[in-house]
Amino acid sequence: MQISIISCIVTLAMLFSSAAAFADTTNGDQFLDGIGETALSARYLFSNNTNDWTRNTLNAKLSGTASYLADEQFGNVISLSGESYLTLPGSALNGLDSLSITGWIYISSPAPWQRFFDIGNSTRSYLYCTPMGQQRENGCRLRIAKNGYGSEDGPTTFRVPAKKWTHIAAVLDSKRKKLSLYIDGINVGSSSNIDCKLSDLLDQDNPDNNHIYLGKSLYDGDQTLQGRLYDVRFYNIALNPKNIAEIHHNAISDEEFVYTGKEITPNNDTEQYNGPHQLYAGLVEVDDTEVQTSTGTLPQLPYYLPGKYKNSSTKEPVRVIWPSPKDNSQVKTPGSYTITGTVPATDLKPKAIVTVVDSPNNTTAKQQALIPFALGEVTLNTDSQGRKTPFIKNRDKFILTLAQTNPDSFLYNFRDAFGQDQPANVRPLGVWDSQTTKLRGHATGHYLTAIAQAYASTTYDQKLHENFANKIDYMIDVLYDLAQRSGKPATTGGDCVADPTKVPFGPGKNSYNSDLSKDGIRTDYWNWGTGFISGYPPDQFIMLEKGATYGGSNRQVWAPYYTLHKILAGLMDCYEVAGNEKALEIAKGMGLWVYNRLAVVPTENRIKMWNMYIAGEYGGMNEAMARLNLITGDKRFLECAKLFDNIDFFFGNQKHEHGLACNVDTIRGKHANQHIPQIIGSLETYKAAGTPQYMQVAENFWNICSHSYMYCIGGVAGARNPNNAECFTAQPDTLFTNGLSQGGQNETCATYNLLKLARQLFMFEKQPKYMDYYEQALYNHILSSVAENNPGNTYHVPLNPGAHKSFSNAHMNGFTCCNGTALESNTKLQDTIYLKNTDDSAVYVNMFIPSSLNWKSKDVIITQSTSMPYSDSTKLSITTNKNTKFTIYLRVPKWAVNGYSVSINNTKQNIKAIPGTYIPLNRNWQTSDTIEITMPMDFHLSPIMDQPNIASIFYGPVLLAVQEPDSRVNWRKITLNADNLASSFECDPATLTFTTNGVTLKPFYETYGYHSVYMDITLE
Repeated sequence: MQISIISCIVTLAMLFSSAAAFADTTNGDQFLDGIGETALSARYLFSNNTNDWTRNTLNAKLSGTASYLADEQFGNVISLSGESYLTLPGSALNGLDSLSITGWIYISSPAPWQRFFDIGNSTRSYLYCTPMGQQRENGCRLRIAKNGYGSEDGPTTFRVPAKKWTHIAAVLDSKRKKLSLYIDGINVGSSSNIDCKLSDLLDQDNPDNNHIYLGKSLYDGDQTLQGRLYDVRFYNIALNPKNIAEIHHNAISDEEFVYTGKEITPNNDTEQYNGPHQLYAGLVEVDDTEVQTSTGTLPQLPYYLPGKYKNSSTKEPVRVIWPSPKDNSQVKTPGSYTITGTVPATDLKPKAIVTVVDSPNNTTAKQQALIPFALGEVTLNTDSQGRKTPFIKNRDKFILTLAQTNPDSFLYNFRDAFGQDQPANVRPLGVWDSQTTKLRGHATGHYLTAIAQAYASTTYDQKLHENFANKIDYMIDVLYDLAQRSGKPATTGGDCVADPTKVPFGPGKNSYNSDLSKDGIRTDYWNWGTGFISGYPPDQFIMLEKGATYGGSNRQVWAPYYTLHKILAGLMDCYEVAGNEKALEIAKGMGLWVYNRLAVVPTENRIKMWNMYIAGEYGGMNEAMARLNLITGDKRFLECAKLFDNIDFFFGNQKHEHGLACNVDTIRGKHANQHIPQIIGSLETYKAAGTPQYMQVAENFWNICSHSYMYCIGGVAGARNPNNAECFTAQPDTLFTNGLSQGGQNETCATYNLLKLARQLFMFEKQPKYMDYYEQALYNHILSSVAENNPGNTYHVPLNPGAHKSFSNAHMNGFTCCNGTALESNTKLQDTIYLKNTDDSAVYVNMFIPSSLNWKSKDVIITQSTSMPYSDSTKLSITTNKNTKFTIYLRVPKWAVNGYSVSINNTKQNIKAIPGTYIPLNRNWQTSDTIEITMPMDFHLSPIMDQPNIASIFYGPVLLAVQEPDSRVNWRKITLNADNLASSFECDPATLTFTTNGVTLKPFYETYGYHSVYMDITLE
């Protein structure tokens, strides 16, 4: 048996020589049979239990009796007989429209109506497959119905033979309205015009009403399955014929899979447009350019060049795509060379003449110029018409639900790891914090940060403020008690291992393992080394050092340092925000535990570790260690931060010869949110160490990422090549060619981290581009990622035609990574509206959001009153007990091309406002001074860089989404006036509702149904 696993991060040759001892190709890696992990909702091998082998922990429940048999073809398999069957959790498939189910089945009895699967909330709404229909009905049937038996439809084919393994695959493709049946990798029947989605069959609000059976019918009188099952998979996408053929082939053959069927189109969700586009109609020339760079550093080539159009005396910026070298060999020596770029949808080839000079890189140290206000100094307000803003609505969803959470649920895994009793009636968390999930404890870190931020932010409500203060103290007291136990005798005079590098195997074990089951977890905390704290024992950290890969077996791990970063960040937030000294003590203890272990790991091993897909994902551990250094002054933490350098990613190789520090794109194909936090850590390391290379890593990453890998909402990832929705595309500037994954794009936690990075870079450089991005992503991804009536939120935000968002964790009881960062994002929505100079002499107004700033050190209150983006103006009012001189910097957004006027105390100011800059207002301010800003909003397009006819429509900062009646296969076609976009719309700016081409557009953050945010746009 062979499972095809491909890695976009590392090849097998990069793994440790000892990795074979831990390798397990049965589950959990990035690809399974060429399909990205995020497309796989659940997988059941049934070799010795009914557990879900994916990271989603959707374990099946066995009813009746079954046995696990040794099978000649597949090893151990489950055998069902009598009235036995399997049930999946009722919420397992909620939020899905399309679905693919594959599995191997061996039928022992020819009795008709045995079910492979049956799914629905009643006997009127269902999707089932029976391998053995009645003989006269020709056998294997795949049927769907949403209005009862009389409305069912689907293909029928020959009976599946008894006493023989058969691979069955069922595909419900809701976009194409098609239901297809595959047997042994071959399509044996399809039904078209299927006007039914999976979501029509399941109760989305009350999942307990849903029934997801394997081996049983929704009709109680039907025969249960008499036979065996192996490797049953549930995919949340519609698999194509190539996918299914490969799944079948790889299970029974060791030969390389070669697909011989019909060619699969490059973009299997969309139509590709290959002709010229009206965006560049009449474009006759694009300027060449000249740039200079230092030896060893690739040049910063302009992403836009001036373009000349027919019958026009002005030039407009045109997007140019340049070749992207994988190293810096072109600039090793002084000289000059020419690079030829392309303008998509044209034959134009602009050139860049690059001069390489033999001079060192600019190594001038940059100092942080801006600092944030405390969260409690900025309060969100209702808008100028007294309405709750989207920011207040989302804040309240999270704050009020957080206030109702039980801290003991977030402490459950920690007490479990340390073998401590649980308080009565405590319910543990689920999803990625379930008992056996190797990432458990990650949500606790997010929770610590969230309650710290909620504590700081709720100065407007004393009861809430006290609620979160109590939660912080309780959480930290328990964690402190547990951390104090590590590496110390459990009883007076008892044995212990205090040295973190000497942690032995668990009791009765002959190796390290990641078994977290109730019967298998080790709890001998006295052997773990002093300072250790986590939601699981130390084995995963040690196994990673020895080469363990990512996956679900007990010989594999799941990003132990990622989890630890969340915990450390939460502890430091509780210290810095709430002043909890114990939190800092816990963080210092664990920081030293990490330092002691990593300090003896050879550099070559660390390079391999940090390049391993997910196993080596360390979140922002370099950020956490550098931050600990800045807090404590202990240089060991700074040294530890450098031990987390992802050397190949940052510096090209161990000699630091290229990489991001030299402006080489090492982003391509990488797991997005595994690497973005590392960049934030590089910047924090620069803050602590002052080494210029760390700043260059962050700056170059930002420029490449934001221009060459970013979607219109400010998100990234969603690659079809490599086939993993969590990866950057295989090449830059290819979002259409290699992006727009069927499994979704724009992982929300990746945008959370990009916002952190943009904010930090702005505080060093004060470049407006960072705040333009911040506004874009804040409105169009973070606001858009939250459910309408609860704090459920998105993992991936899909932007394919006729897509819809899926929300989860409404009750904060089961977290993915994005559910965790959502806690953080929505408890600090006010944090970047205002920033100030480090010398307290100026304030930067970055966001136009109704709010109040209590600038305590100046004895100044600035109140911002606005209804933006539902209006085009904002007003700042000053309150102070004395005349105070300071500067107010007002952002001029890059979209403000229709004018930007400023009045002080009703007197219009003579200023020159250039989009993408800041305007300084310096004077002695006094109470009742007002500043009024008007910035008319208009429509503009944001095309995909490599397919400019596919573009999104913005109104000012707000992304507009077509409100679709249903899912779609192809891009919606829209025709707009080339000379005046606004003339194409019927507008209601007060509600941000617009109509054009017979469709309605609304803000993406107010869109909860089917939507299109990229359209095939014609300009005429």
